[in-house]
Amino acid sequence: MSYLLIIKTGSTMPDLQNRCGDFEDWMIEALSVDRTFIKTVDVSRGGTLPHYTELSGILITGSHSMVTDRHPWGEATAIWLRIAVDKQIPILGICYGHQLLAYALGGTVDYISDGREVGTIPVQIRPEAQDDPLLHGLPPQTHVQLSHRQAVIQLPPNVVWLASSDRVPHQAFRYGDCVWGMQFHPEFPTQVMQAYTHYAREGLLTEGFDPEAIAHQIKETPVGFEIMQRFASLVF
Repeated sequence: MSYLLIIKTGSTMPDLQNRCGDFEDWMIEALSVDRTFIKTVDVSRGGTLPHYTELSGILITGSHSMVTDRHPWGEATAIWLRIAVDKQIPILGICYGHQLLAYALGGTVDYISDGREVGTIPVQIRPEAQDDPLLHGLPPQTHVQLSHRQAVIQLPPNVVWLASSDRVPHQAFRYGDCVWGMQFHPEFPTQVMQAYTHYAREGLLTEGFDPEAIAHQIKETPVGFEIMQRFASLVF
């Protein structure tokens, strides 16, 4: 029987992991599916990716690593993902996963020029998303959870551009019929977003942002779980 693969590309802060779980736990919670149909492989710790015939879908987590670090495990995962895309396996890459997927498909990833993007932030859903399997029917402006210092600076060729924010244009894209990258975190509950805002406090201050104001504006983003569950319906 095939299963959903979570490609784990790192772990969250140890104290947050102890309190709330790790990247894959938040994804599984948001998907609302039985864990027995999901397997996790931590490529950042040398995990071996399975054969494609075993898979009904793929999720790629966020990470504290950077795509531009060109870690050997990241480069090998990008090559593996190119083949998965060709095989039309449903894929959703989130944050680092979004960036790695874009890089694998020929896009460009680099640091955001004017500082990190953190908090509950509005994104604009582009008209091209109105018939998209994951984003259709969403309001033109939708609040999402974000925490990242790098972004997709140039989209890969032949993708559909789906969403943008004021500071980071390429918030979401689709390649073909069933491959998505999303810079934002549809799987983040508010307590995780609050923890990441606290974690980023010194960096935010250095870059001229007000971390207290950002923390005050954090709120639930139920549309994120809806997106995750739409992806699950394509896989199971």
